[in-house]
Amino acid sequence: MTTQEQVLDVARRARQAAAELAPLPRATKDAALHAIADALLARSAEIVEANAGDVARAREAGTSEYMIDRLSLSTERVEKIAAAVRHVASLPDPVGESVRGYTLPNGLELRQVRVPLGVVGIIYEGRPNVTVDAAALTLKSGNAVLLRGSSSAYDSNVALVEVMRSALTDVPADAVQLVPGRDRDSVKYLMRARGLVDVLIPRGGASLINSVVEESTVPVIETGVGNCHVYVDADADLGMAVDILVNAKTQRPSVCNAAETVLVHRDVAADFLPRALEALRGKGVTVHGDEAVRAYGDDVVPATEEDWSNEYLSLDLAAAVVGSLEDAVAHIRRYGSAHTEAIVTTSQSAARRFVALVDSAAVMVNASTRFTDGEEFGFGAEIGISTQKLHARGPMGLPELTSTKYVVTGEGHLRGA
Repeated sequence: MTTQEQVLDVARRARQAAAELAPLPRATKDAALHAIADALLARSAEIVEANAGDVARAREAGTSEYMIDRLSLSTERVEKIAAAVRHVASLPDPVGESVRGYTLPNGLELRQVRVPLGVVGIIYEGRPNVTVDAAALTLKSGNAVLLRGSSSAYDSNVALVEVMRSALTDVPADAVQLVPGRDRDSVKYLMRARGLVDVLIPRGGASLINSVVEESTVPVIETGVGNCHVYVDADADLGMAVDILVNAKTQRPSVCNAAETVLVHRDVAADFLPRALEALRGKGVTVHGDEAVRAYGDDVVPATEEDWSNEYLSLDLAAAVVGSLEDAVAHIRRYGSAHTEAIVTTSQSAARRFVALVDSAAVMVNASTRFTDGEEFGFGAEIGISTQKLHARGPMGLPELTSTKYVVTGEGHLRGA
């Protein structure tokens, strides 16, 4: 078969699997998830072996160590992935949940209930844990999933999907499928499988997301890049601010909720910046600063216009001094990606104003940007972090993988009678 025929074939099989999966009770889906977790643990050695080949090829290609970290699997990481699957099994099943309901004046009973989306396509870059997270969340929410990871993780994804499918007995195995092919053609045909695929969710860098949004004929839930900001207010606890900034930047710099820019109120710049630069220097961070920031460190690199909108995904940080909270918000609105912004302040009025003015999926008050995560929010794993405003926004857990339908019950009601 051609690549197009292969992609359409898996999409048709996914559509049939989705129809079979949708009415299954929670107990059946949860049992399937526990079976997947058991299989991942039992076959972790072959998963790690397949991943080692991907990692070796990535290193030969000169891939950065931050990207290697995202790609790499170990026995311990497989154990954590399996534990995340069990966590998803423990969560409430959103399917069938009543969003609202009431009796109309004419006696009709109206209920709006959650239903699966159907067939969900996930297009993502080199993080093989996403393969399992996406499969677990879609299965629990009654959806079939078509997984299209990057070619850099192809062997890892083949192994993971084979292990998961082998564990499925009471749910259709075609509810979890890997889109065939390493080249871009398979992505193109997936994006154009309208009528077979209900929704696409891209996860990755700006170029991937923009490509899917612009080229797909299938509806897209847009997950966004993470140009996240930490604003240190005039009334900040500066010790807390240093700790939050260092955590947000360095705890795991290669992920979308890592901080990429710090904005410092001019009234505390002289006290905060020497302490912050020293702490960041100790963690190996290169700071790209404006003129005001460079006055406090000879090793601060002059910031360019591109630095303010850059998602570094590395130990680099843009830094600027601002005159007010409003100036910080204006900077965020101009350069931010509407992902996550944080304010550090002891002023409740400043916190309230920042929350009200910042138009992002998540706003942190005296907390690290790294908390914008489905697991940290108590959702279990996440399918992605949506930065758009339609259907879902922020970390997408189980409810965000459902749509709704109206169920109307009458007793022979006739309109106009």
